[in-house]
Amino acid sequence: MIMTEENSPVHSSMTLGAESILLVDDTVILRDRLAMAMRQRGFRVQTAGSYDEAVEVFHHSPTDLAVLDLRMPGKTGLDLLRKLLQMKPDTRVIMLSGFGSIPASIDAVRAGAVNFLSKPADADDILAAFARGDEPTVPTGDVSFPAPSLARNEWEHIHRVLSDCGGNISEAARRLGIHRRSLQRKLRKRAPEDPASPEVIDEDS
Repeated sequence: MIMTEENSPVHSSMTLGAESILLVDDTVILRDRLAMAMRQRGFRVQTAGSYDEAVEVFHHSPTDLAVLDLRMPGKTGLDLLRKLLQMKPDTRVIMLSGFGSIPASIDAVRAGAVNFLSKPADADDILAAFARGDEPTVPTGDVSFPAPSLARNEWEHIHRVLSDCGGNISEAARRLGIHRRSLQRKLRKRAPEDPASPEVIDEDS
């Protein structure tokens, strides 16, 4: 394990015992930036921007690790997770999402992901999550979670629809059944906080 000046661990292909990694995200800039960082850490990197592209790439060159974006045009990261594990069951997978949803994280882990991380997550965050292995940060099993507020559910739904529309506000407003100006006002607001729980630290307290 490599150590930084701050004495915090930085993982590489050698420390994880993995030579290759697949990065799947429909945002090209983020995907390429992460790919560069992974190559610097010794990985053979494959990239894709959609479910179909990822399946094709993985079919020809399966990898030891995979990092999947949950929300993509077409089939989701969960669909891709299940498909990749059918093709190569020993591939270790991390799921990323810009929508930090507890139900989504539980679904990902139950479907076979090693862990679930909210964006933004850099290469060190992702590799550290792989290194934790069977100690996911996402609680599993019979655990009670506070229900997200209605405002939070609305915020996540709006951003998911907007993502599905490729950022087209007019089309998103049409699908949501609201006026374009109303949608613009909602998009200017910050994400509402979920109800506090013992697992969450309220920074304002």
